[in-house]
Formats: sequence, structure tokens, C-alpha cells
Amino acid sequence: MEEQELAGTARQCAGCGVMIQTEDKAKPGYVPPAALARDPVICQRCFRIKHYNEVAPVSMDDDDFLRILNGIGATDSLVVMVVDIFDFQGSWLRGLPRFVGGNPILLVGNKLDLLPRNINVNRVRNWLQHEAKERGLRPADVLLVSAAKGVGIDELLVRIGELRKGRDVYIVGVTNVGKSTLVNRIIHDHGVAETDITTSPFPGTTLDKIEIALEDGRVLVDTPGILNREQIGHMVTPADLRLITPSARVNPKVYQLNDRQTLFLGGLARIDFVRGKHQPFVVYVSNRLKIHRTKLENADQLLAKHHGTLLAPPSGEAVASLPPFTRHAFKVDAGESRDVVISGLGWVTLTGKADAYLEVYVPKGVHVGIRRALI
Repeated sequence: MEEQELAGTARQCAGCGVMIQTEDKAKPGYVPPAALARDPVICQRCFRIKHYNEVAPVSMDDDDFLRILNGIGATDSLVVMVVDIFDFQGSWLRGLPRFVGGNPILLVGNKLDLLPRNINVNRVRNWLQHEAKERGLRPADVLLVSAAKGVGIDELLVRIGELRKGRDVYIVGVTNVGKSTLVNRIIHDHGVAETDITTSPFPGTTLDKIEIALEDGRVLVDTPGILNREQIGHMVTPADLRLITPSARVNPKVYQLNDRQTLFLGGLARIDFVRGKHQPFVVYVSNRLKIHRTKLENADQLLAKHHGTLLAPPSGEAVASLPPFTRHAFKVDAGESRDVVISGLGWVTLTGKADAYLEVYVPKGVHVGIRRALI
């Protein structure tokens, strides 16, 4: 009888926000009936992610995300938009002001710990503010943090307290920017919840809004990550995603190139230095991603022969499922330090010592762009 009463009460998983159910093991939210007596309740999927590091992606369509974003616009709240500093282009949430109405937006750059040690933090913050303005966003403030390391969290909490003025707080962003890790850091620092939100390096971990009560009766809300299909991480296997996602401070690699030379970033991107004077190419990608240099005249043959082996990831059979490469042409003018950015993978900095003509090849659908240099 008690079990039936518990099962009849609508409850959400404390880890991912999905509605709890006991009927179908194959669907999100499943828990064994005996587990309903626990408080808090987490679904079997979250349990296996937390304890066995299993990959358990669940797809959400765009309507689900739009429903959540439009709901924020109907509230009176503070919106905290989290971006990944290392993958700023790929983690930018386009059109956010349109969805959140007149609510103020606090822009938080996460994963500060991945940038090189000699980074000028104030310069990065100013860069982030400039890039936000270029995209039509004028945030109430810009802060830099490392949710994983706990850096900048105290300052963030103080600023949230100043800006929210007794309102609810919504944490928003695309997948894998570290929103749930950030919320867990807040939970740990303030002890406002009994269990952690589920986190993993794979998209689609948080499945619905998770509300965490604050001391004044308001709530802090973790929202599901919004998919940006232009990120290369959505095109690779979970094993390869681990390789291309930085987990430690990135060590820049400098290549002195003559024109008619090519850099392969694993087997996921190819950068041809078509024309220009000898100059450095500084590569910022995961330390685990292998980089291979060759002559431009040999690049096609090398890719055809070694894609998936020497040029990996992708590895083995995963090559066949990767979309075909498409070409993007750029010119970097002398005197301008610029980053050529591959969404979800990293970037290559040209210091502007001379004009450079480049051709960049990435899987079809992956965004490639050029920006003012971050470092």
C-alpha cells in the first residue's frame, strides 16, 4: 500500500530532473519500486552514471528546450548564462535575450582552469565582454570561474546575491559547459541540497529543470543543456569525445610553418597554410589530441590512407560515420592576431606577423570561424 502511494506521487529525479517512473526500464526516469522509499530519489540512469561512469545519452528535441527558455521569459528572475571559455563559439547561446525577456543576465565564463598558466585573467574577462557585445548581449556583469576547481565561486555567489534582489535564479547554457558542476559547487559551499546533480562529460545528462530551494524561499534552477549541433563533439563516439574534451590545463603547441604545409588535428580537422610567409601557428586543443604536420601536396593521400589510424580520432569504424569534410577559406592580415576556431575542438592562433591564406577542412556541419585572439 505504501509503495503504491509513493508511486502515485509525481516526483522528479534529484540528479537529472526527469519524472520518476517504475514501469519501463528502457525509458528515462526508471527506478525499481523498492527505491521509491529513498529520499532523495535518483533514477537508475543517474545511479549508473555516477557509480559506473556509464554513457546514457537521452535525446531531447528543440521544442523541449524552447519550452524551458520561453518559460524563463514569463518569470521575474536572474538568468545566469554559462559559457565554456575554451569553446566560447560553440557554447554561445544565441538569441538568449529574446527568450528571457527583461530579466537581467549574468554572463559566467567557466573552465578557467583549462587556459594556460600565464593567461591575463582581466584580459580574458574584457575579451568575453567584447565578444558578448558583438553578439548583441549586454550582460549585467561578466565573471570567470572554474566550477571544477572552485575558483571564483565566492565572487560569483556574492554577485548573484546582489543582482537577483530576492528573485529566483536560472542557470542556462548549451550542453557540457559545466552548469550542473557549477550548481553542485554552490550546493557544496552552502549545503542547500541533500544530493548532487548528476554530471558527466556527455551531452544530455540533465533532462528537465531541477529546482534547489534557497534560504529566502526562492529557488535556483538548473536547466537542461541546449544542443548546439555545430559542435564537433556531437559527431564523435563517447570514447573520442573523452579525447577531444580537455580535462587539464591545455599546453599550447607552436608549429613554425612555411606555406604549402598542413596541420592535421587528429583526423577531425585539417588546416592548410596555402600562401604566406614563414610564421608560427599556435595550437590550443586537448593535450590528448595528436597533431600531425605534413606537406600540403601529401595531405590528401595521407588522409585517405591513415584516417582512423595515424590520424585519429575518429578511431577505426567511427570514420565511416563522420560527415565528409567541407572547406572554409580565411585570410589573416598582417598586424592582426587572430584565432581560427573549430567549434568543440579548439583553435589555432596566428600572430599576424604576415598575411596568411588558409583553408580549413572539418566535418560538414561543424562551425569554423575567425575572431580576435583570446591569448
